[in-house]
Amino acid sequence: MGIADQFKDKAQELADQAKRKQNEGKDAGRERTQGASERAPKTSQQGRNKAQSATRDGREKFDR
Repeated sequence: MGIADQFKDKAQELADQAKRKQNEGKDAGRERTQGASERAPKTSQQGRNKAQSATRDGREKFDR
């Protein structure tokens, strides 16, 4: 095996390693995004419920 072949093999190995790392980063980001989106609807729903409750309370006080 010549020196040129060794450099080509090493370059291919490094390229493959970089692709694996890039995919790992994408997967981690995707997991964080999914986790956040799963939590978000609960928070939004809680906020809506609080707003509706406050609106009802305000109307009740005003009607008295």
